[in-house]
Amino acid sequence: MSSPPPPPEASQYVSPWSTRYASKAMRENFSDLHRFQLWRKLWYVLAECEHQLGLEYITKEQLSALANAPPVDIPLAQSYERELRHDVMSHVYALGDQVPIAKPIIHLGATSCFVTDNSEIIQMRDGLDILIPMLWSVIARLASFARKYKDLETLAFTHFQPAQPTTVGKRACLWIQDFLFDVEQLEYLRNKLRLRGVKGTTGTQASFLSLFDGNHEKVKLLDDMVTQKMGFEEHWPVTGQTYTRKQDYWVVATLAGVGQSAAKMANDIRLLQHMKEVEEPFETKQIGSSAMAYKRNPMRCERINSLARFLQSMVINPAETASTQWLERTLDDSANRRLAISEAFLSTDAILQLCLNVSHGLVVYPQVIQRNLARELPFMATEAILMAAVRAGGDRQVLHEEIRKMSMEAAAKVKERGEENDLIDRIQANPHFAAVREQLEEICHPKHFVGRAPQQVEEFLQQHVDAKLKEKNLILHGDEVKV
Repeated sequence: MSSPPPPPEASQYVSPWSTRYASKAMRENFSDLHRFQLWRKLWYVLAECEHQLGLEYITKEQLSALANAPPVDIPLAQSYERELRHDVMSHVYALGDQVPIAKPIIHLGATSCFVTDNSEIIQMRDGLDILIPMLWSVIARLASFARKYKDLETLAFTHFQPAQPTTVGKRACLWIQDFLFDVEQLEYLRNKLRLRGVKGTTGTQASFLSLFDGNHEKVKLLDDMVTQKMGFEEHWPVTGQTYTRKQDYWVVATLAGVGQSAAKMANDIRLLQHMKEVEEPFETKQIGSSAMAYKRNPMRCERINSLARFLQSMVINPAETASTQWLERTLDDSANRRLAISEAFLSTDAILQLCLNVSHGLVVYPQVIQRNLARELPFMATEAILMAAVRAGGDRQVLHEEIRKMSMEAAAKVKERGEENDLIDRIQANPHFAAVREQLEEICHPKHFVGRAPQQVEEFLQQHVDAKLKEKNLILHGDEVKV
């Protein structure tokens, strides 16, 4: 039996954002269809505001025709673009064919950047509206995890070397704090985004001043009215043909900050999974390796790191674009921005989808955590043991030398022969420490070495997270987050 032929699209490159990574909502937000729909909305709002400000030759019938135009005819516009070599004008012509009565007043007084720049800013704002609830949901899930494990002592690491213990919940708070910073930056950015507005070909508004017979106040009102009708509080007060590309840099750099935080968390989880202490979710039929059947690779966290690396590398694009805009504008920003801005949002979306999945299903192995801690804790407890023995009447210098020698012997046994740490057994058998022999188990309990970690978790969540989650209407139902 012959195999069925592959689908036609299989022989063409398709972006992985569309097939593997980004969410349906984000893909739709940056789709061609949505962009062209925004162009039509901008043309309608522009004409409506021009009519309201006194351009009587824009009729209500024309406005009604624009408001009720048939769906965007992309093939028709493409046929015009092959001839005109201009994307905006091809859609002006296509819309004019679909609503002939309105054809004379479409794009009246505007330049291409009226629809391209303004629509892209709207897409960025709407993209942030998709990302911000996702990030709050990640924070909510990690907050639940941190509170659950706030008291579970674990070995901490500096330079990836054993250090003073912390708790599993406290470590998760490090991730939460970074994400909290990010979401606050995203919200600030979302509320401060400015529309390009209605500025004309080189930003002077000359064409609109001509339309309104030199009436400066009406031109200013037109700028304000269109801005407000498109859902923005502010427009850029001055522009060239384009709005300042520094706004794009600000957007992408802020998104890259989310990638940084996600990559930090993912790297930590990968290290912990290597030590078999904490693992990302692993599905029942998931295959970790095509060759090594026993493996449980941290593929989700590895993908977070992979996508975050891509996202962070994109910051240079809008930085270069902002710095190389010639005078009132140059078109070498267009193709670059079409890739950089949309893919920055799509990659952030994909990263947060993975963060939601990982934070929802983290697996903790307390027995392994306790075993790993027990291997190192005796060395860290020597100072506490020494002080207790001194308080019981011992000679500090003699005790210090005894515990130093026993520590060296125990360390050699662990490192050179791969055996268990028997330092506590050695101390128990040493007559110099007989006065504290019965206290050793309590002295060495991990809870005495984590400082205020459990209290820090609760205080941090109560003071900086819980109220904000409540404000955002994030309600936890078990392990699920409802937005």
